[in-house]
Amino acid sequence: MTEREKPDERAVATSHLTTVMRRPEIGAVIAAVAVLVFFALNTTTFLTPAGISTWLESSATIGIMAVAVALLMIGGHFDLSAGVMTGTTALFVGILAGTYGVNLWLAVILALVLALAIGAANGAIVLRTGLPSFIVTLATFFILQGINLAVTKLLTGTVALQGIDKISGFFTVRQLFGSTLHLGPFAIKAPVIWFIVVTAIATWVLQRTRVGNHIFAVGGDRSAARAVGVRDIRTIMALFMTTSAAGWLVGMLALFKVGTAQATTGVGQEFIYIICAVVGGCMLTGGFGSAIGAAFGALIYGMTYQGIVYAGWDNNWLKTFLGIMLLAAVLVNWSVARRAGVRS
Repeated sequence: MTEREKPDERAVATSHLTTVMRRPEIGAVIAAVAVLVFFALNTTTFLTPAGISTWLESSATIGIMAVAVALLMIGGHFDLSAGVMTGTTALFVGILAGTYGVNLWLAVILALVLALAIGAANGAIVLRTGLPSFIVTLATFFILQGINLAVTKLLTGTVALQGIDKISGFFTVRQLFGSTLHLGPFAIKAPVIWFIVVTAIATWVLQRTRVGNHIFAVGGDRSAARAVGVRDIRTIMALFMTTSAAGWLVGMLALFKVGTAQATTGVGQEFIYIICAVVGGCMLTGGFGSAIGAAFGALIYGMTYQGIVYAGWDNNWLKTFLGIMLLAAVLVNWSVARRAGVRS
């Protein structure tokens, strides 16, 4: 054997099992299977077509946001205005179309523009000032929540806009955001389809594109990323705008499902999105995580939320479960990150 053909003594063989166990989403996948089996064995409704459709829809509405939040967390930042954004965009559409007679399609597009502008503002403030994104987006959360409540009460005297389903064109737009696909006995709601599409795109971006490399690099070490030519400012701005756009999408799905916009929609959900992302393998310090892991984190939440109902338990146990799940996920992620050589 020649010198060139000799194996490198520094190289350490890695088994397929070790490689799999280093994947950030592995803990969420195992936990999702465990939750599925548990409720399948302890309830009679969980695996029926109606039961599956219900917990898939619950998972999807959380999962769309969780995936976007996961991308931002991998990039090293948080967005606590993600939840209230869903209500803001829905109310904006309702006010434009219902109060001022704007074409419903145009109102939906303008709501997206508004969401992107707010996301860009969050990113710009974080980048310009160096303040923690946690603080900046918390401020945005309170600003939007106050506007939602005050403006809605001013226009209607309540905290909700009713009768949006009476607006011309409602059922046309609903085909995009509120339709149902029937596959045999299964009713696949629009949020589930959007959830699959968003997760697939986010996973492809992270794993197969230069943009994904930039997201990991910025979250891992922004200074080092900038030194090797990563456009950190553009990447971070795009991540904040992506999160806001996901808030708009969930807002539209909620609006065109029931035809009513609530000023309190999405409030309190932001921590659930973060929990799902962490359960899916995202490190709180950035630079490590998985979009598909966040999707499985949302699936765990949706299955548990509906499973508790099907089992006839007190709903308050859900919060206990979320706390235990978060703590366990942080510990698992810490262990996986150490094995993968990622800072924690």
